[in-house]
Amino acid sequence: MRTRWMLGMLVAAALAAPAAQAQETNESGIRTETQERLRSGPPKIDWLNLLGALGLLGLLGLKKEHGEDSYHPASVE
Repeated sequence: MRTRWMLGMLVAAALAAPAAQAQETNESGIRTETQERLRSGPPKIDWLNLLGALGLLGLLGLKKEHGEDSYHPASVE
């Protein structure tokens, strides 16, 4: 039942959203930002971004290996 409600809300939101506007042609001869970026060539690699991407690898340690990974005291037998 909950899935139906969520699906219904998603469809309603998609129908209520305005349609994307078509891009206007650039008749003025002034280059857009996208055209400038494409003309300037490939971007330089920022070392802080690489360091952040490396830090995201640490999230792999949060992955649960199996069902017994949760913390709870073991019973003493």
